[in-house]
Amino acid sequence: MRPKYQYQIIIDAIKSKILSGEYNVSDKIPTESVLQEKYNVSRHTVRKALFELSNEGFLRSEKGSGTYVSNQYQSINVRNSNNKTIGVITTYISDYIFPSIIRGIESRLKEDNYSLLLASTNNDVEQEKKALEMMLSYGVDGLIVEPTKSNLYNPNIAYYLSFKEHDIPFIMINAYYEELDVPYLSLDDVQSSYLATKELISNGHTEIGLISKMDDLQGKFRMKGYIKALGEAKLPFHPDLVFSYDTESKPDLSTNLRSFLNENREVLTAIACYNDEVGLVVANQCKQLGISIPEDLSIIGQDNSYIAQNADIKLTTLTHPQEQMGRDAADWIIKKLQGRHDLLNEYYYQPDLIKGETVKDLTKKQSN
Repeated sequence: MRPKYQYQIIIDAIKSKILSGEYNVSDKIPTESVLQEKYNVSRHTVRKALFELSNEGFLRSEKGSGTYVSNQYQSINVRNSNNKTIGVITTYISDYIFPSIIRGIESRLKEDNYSLLLASTNNDVEQEKKALEMMLSYGVDGLIVEPTKSNLYNPNIAYYLSFKEHDIPFIMINAYYEELDVPYLSLDDVQSSYLATKELISNGHTEIGLISKMDDLQGKFRMKGYIKALGEAKLPFHPDLVFSYDTESKPDLSTNLRSFLNENREVLTAIACYNDEVGLVVANQCKQLGISIPEDLSIIGQDNSYIAQNADIKLTTLTHPQEQMGRDAADWIIKKLQGRHDLLNEYYYQPDLIKGETVKDLTKKQSN
């Protein structure tokens, strides 16, 4: 990636402050000398940045007075009431369950002739910031968002508040930011992991591990379901049997899971996995380590994804609404724009267990 020019850094910073609401229309921005000192650049560089921002409609200059936030940027890409555009921001686009979710959104929007503007964050808050700025700058009529690192503090809260201030409806899917009072659609992740763990317990497993992604809210809730099932069965919670990872450590997931499985192979009889993707990584590492599934180790995934449906091994898993969630989110936005006020602001989809061939029934062995 090429480094940014100094004037572009100033442009991005000022534009961010305007779009997030830190600078409002008619606010005076810092003087050229202040900006020059702040960014340690020449006056020429500052003037070039301000010139570009003025050309884009974000700033206006008053001779002898200063530079102010213009109201022209609000009318850039003026929305056509006959052709509304809905922004969609997901963490990923082409991976895992996301194509199905996007397909559901797109099919519902097409029914009412809405356009779709798509962006992804790769679960990175800086990329989420850029996506939100793009949506605000474009002037979308509504927004569907899958939150980025939803279990951590989000530095982009001001952008979401800006959408609220401009009366642009938005709804979150799969998770939500606990700092905000926002409508959302989500799988009941607590129940999903609870059912997964309970299925393992009902098959006689007592030494059950958990693999969870802890920078997303889903991981937090799926751990809660795991702990709930253990508690009901009066089984102890062993921290050593919990493997956690996050977005940054995901590239090393295979290697780290290999170590975890090797270290606990004499203890673990089953694992509740964060999702199908992780379940198949576990299956692959077990194959390399000579651990037989389900004879030596039982595993359950979650989400009933296409990768599980097309895998060599028939993974026991739990359902995720995927395409229906996408349709429902788009439907909520459309109805909100039509003036409906009786819409649900929270909805949890209930998961169902789909039995595969990756769980061994230890009770039969005990009865024999």
